[in-house]
Amino acid sequence: MLAKVIAHQGWRSPIVVSKRSGFIVSGHGRYEAAKVLGLAAVPVDFQEFATDADEWAHLVADNRLAELAEADSAALKGVLGELKAADFDLDLTGFDANALAGLLAGPPEPTPPEDFKSVDENVPTEFQCPKCAFRWSGKPS
Repeated sequence: MLAKVIAHQGWRSPIVVSKRSGFIVSGHGRYEAAKVLGLAAVPVDFQEFATDADEWAHLVADNRLAELAEADSAALKGVLGELKAADFDLDLTGFDANALAGLLAGPPEPTPPEDFKSVDENVPTEFQCPKCAFRWSGKPS
């Protein structure tokens, strides 16, 4: 999926490599997508890390922070709807067909439980204030 996005849009984020170790600290997926695309060169951002621990923390946080992100469902539905209306290839959003169908359909309409009793305004009701014990009636006129 990422390879398809990169092929369509080009590179939006470089692969981050540590000057300290030479290892990729973020962008492993982009690296794998570049291999799928058969690319000989990719954009790389070489970063300084003070310690090995800083390097590892960056690697872990890059993935974990993405997992913690939450989408605004209503806004996402709106954007996806606009892309669909424009006949844009929705695969480029990163969602598969099943996920897109669910996102575009929205939540189901609420339905009352089967044992839900219908009521109308003509049902007599008695009320009592829990603080002062004042009573009043909501009997129909």
